[in-house]
This record gives sequence, C-alpha cells and structure tokens, in this order.
Amino acid sequence: MAKPEEGSTVLITGGTQGFGKATAVLLAEQGYRVFAAGRNAERRAQLDALAKERKLPLATVEMDVKDEASVGRALEEVRRQAPRLPSGQAGAIDVLINNAGVGYYAVMEEIRMEHLREQMETNFFAVARLTQRVLPEMRARQRGRIINISSIAGKFSMPLFGPYSASKFALEAMTDALRMEVRPLGIDVVLIEPGFIPTGFQAVAHELASEYVAGAERSPYAQLYKNYGRSYRKSTRAVKYTPKDCARVILRAVRAERPRARYTVTRSAAILSIAKRLLPERLIDWRIGKSLGWR
Repeated sequence: MAKPEEGSTVLITGGTQGFGKATAVLLAEQGYRVFAAGRNAERRAQLDALAKERKLPLATVEMDVKDEASVGRALEEVRRQAPRLPSGQAGAIDVLINNAGVGYYAVMEEIRMEHLREQMETNFFAVARLTQRVLPEMRARQRGRIINISSIAGKFSMPLFGPYSASKFALEAMTDALRMEVRPLGIDVVLIEPGFIPTGFQAVAHELASEYVAGAERSPYAQLYKNYGRSYRKSTRAVKYTPKDCARVILRAVRAERPRARYTVTRSAAILSIAKRLLPERLIDWRIGKSLGWR
C-alpha cells in the first residue's frame, strides 16, 4: 500500500494532550497536515496558539468521540479545511489515528456497570464508530492508513486493570480483523502498544478511580488497592520514557512503506509481550501477585 506522503491529512483523536499532542506536533513538524481533535476548549486553544507561533500545519477541532453528532461535525470541519481532491470534492483524511482513551482502575467485583460501559464506549465503540465514518472515503480512493493506540494492557492484564484491559483486548481483536479485511482494498491498519509512560492519562484514571480507593477501607480488596498505589508511585519515579517516545514510534508507522501489524513502545512492554507468549499463566499470575503482595 502507498505510504502517506508529507502534506497528507492526518486526524488524531485525543490530540490535545499526552501521546496525542506529542504526535500531532511531531507529524506537523514533518510536514503532515494535522487535525488534533479534543473536547477541552482550553487545551485546544493552547495547541492552536503553539501551532500559530511555530507556523505548523496543525489545527484543532472539537470532538467528543462518544457523541455521534460531535463526531459528524468534526469530520465536516476537517474535510472543509483539508486540501481539496483533484476531482474538486472536499478534502479527505489520509491517516486516522484513534488515540482518545480513558482508564478505570478497580476490581471487577466492585466496578459499577455505568463505569464499565463508559470504559468500553470510549476505548472500543468510539474507535469503531469513527473508523466506520472514515473508511468509505479511504476505500473509494484505495488508500489510507488507520493507526489504533492500544496498550500492552491489551495483551497482558493484572488486578485492578480488568476494565481497562477488557477495552484494549477488544480493540486489539477488532484491529486484527479490520487489518485483514481492508488490506486488499489498499488500506493499512496498525496497532501501537505502549508500556507505562507518564502522561495526563494516569492522573485522570486515578481521579476516576478515587471513589473505589476512598471506599477501599471497607473493601475485602483494601490491601490490594493500598499495595498497587505504593507500586504505582515507585514505578512512576523509575520511568524515563515520555510521550515523545511514543510519538516517534507512531511517526515510523505513518511513514513506513509496509507498516508492521504491531509496534510496542518501551522496553518493559516488549518484555511483557514476550513473557506472555512464552511463560505459563500460573507463573505469570504468581509473579504479579508477588509484586502486589496479593497472593
């Protein structure tokens, strides 16, 4: 499949912070025409100001990936601003990067169903919705690239990660099927699987989990919540990766003549991926339980 050339139009969801912002800026620096979608007006304004100051081909659009009408308005705006096709039709999206996501950390017995549904709606159904809206124009032109931002948690779960991992496991399965469905039509589909990289995502996730942590003293899983918090703080201090590291991998996936099906980001993600394939489940369970003091 033809790789997207410089000047191609890129739409990235969750594009105003974390991986999304770093990727939007990097791609714009490389000459791609980037539209960074997000809900937060203040963050959109900040990114627009940065693009103007640095004269980058980058603009933001308002989009709530869970809202059908919001998605429709954003796509109309992107197509209006993107370079028109030789036929005179409105501009088309060459690269779609599904990056928007949310994370709930809680044990499966205690997570409320509305939170579990929101987890799946944002990380899975919203990706399917936007992909369905963009695929027809890619298929008509027999070219395009879809990059889904998953996580090593989409291949490897652990206590408290059940809701988040469930959404990413689903995303991985959907992406595998989609990749095989559209490859003969000239469209590439790629998964990015980052390991732990500190971004604003974790702060939001811990805020969303606050009601479960607050009630942990009355929970039979109190010690698990406490031990995970200690482990999280320790691991955060040790991590040296930044969102730019993930952005550079995404750039490789955009530029590649024949992109790989999967790209892992961080050494720990690569190690966990190999361990999942080679080690017995019982040994993996024991090692995770030991690290969390929960066995």
